[in-house]
Amino acid sequence: MKYQIYQLCFLLFIFLNLNGYAQVNNQNLRIGLIADIQYADKDDGKTRFYRASLDKLDDAIHSLNQDSLNFTAVFGDFVDEGPKDLEPILSRLKKLNAPFYGLLGNHDYPKEFDSKLYQKFGMQKDYYVVNKGEWHFIFLNSNELSSYAVEKGSKMEKEFLELESRQKALGRENVQPWNGGISKTQMTWLKKEINRAERAGKIIIVFSHHPILLENGLEILNNQDLLKVLVSHRSVKAVISGHHHTGNFVNYEGLPLITLEGMVETKDQNAYGILEIRDEHLEIKGFGRLVSRLIEIR
Repeated sequence: MKYQIYQLCFLLFIFLNLNGYAQVNNQNLRIGLIADIQYADKDDGKTRFYRASLDKLDDAIHSLNQDSLNFTAVFGDFVDEGPKDLEPILSRLKKLNAPFYGLLGNHDYPKEFDSKLYQKFGMQKDYYVVNKGEWHFIFLNSNELSSYAVEKGSKMEKEFLELESRQKALGRENVQPWNGGISKTQMTWLKKEINRAERAGKIIIVFSHHPILLENGLEILNNQDLLKVLVSHRSVKAVISGHHHTGNFVNYEGLPLITLEGMVETKDQNAYGILEIRDEHLEIKGFGRLVSRLIEIR
């Protein structure tokens, strides 16, 4: 009789632990979203309120810390004129309860070439991945081929000039000094990373500073090449970007492409959000100007 009781207790212990494990692994992921803080200690522009970003970031961090987040993603343009104004932003982001992971934006680059710029922004690499459970988050560097990011006389500058020339010949409006593109090396890395994630049964979301669509003069220079790669893999469930401060949404062949509203763009109204990832859809809960969305995933 005692043996049967021991057996029953053991089985109950195993059931409760397995059930608890399943519950932990089935929990929805929750990710903070912040785009285009673009702080600078200077007077306001026409629609950009640089100093106001500090108070707005304080409010956003206080709000995000009320939630149980897995991490917060910062979609570039931490600052407006390179890393000289970065300290007040990083000191605030470090107050987040959960880790934050960032992307470089075009305004984050100084006038002088800096091959390790990403390190000043708390990043290990200028493009990389973050894994959370079954989800695989790919952080791209969409500035890599640009007039402001390449070293003069380098192979990367040559690749940028060739890309710029091809886009100009096609009459593309996105050949602008504030836009950048993805190098051949990074594109190869991206393809390998997607294939590696798929072999491991992972589900993918891609983050970038520059949007892929709409084609309104603010998109990645070689956006069409990138779009072909992402659309061809059904494991890629969404792309989320910043850069275009008014925000945007496009569903291209079942792939949602979300552009977040920028924090710097209004004097008093904030813009940040929380992305909740569920089995069949993504939900963005927007605060201030950031648009709330319920998005089915393919």
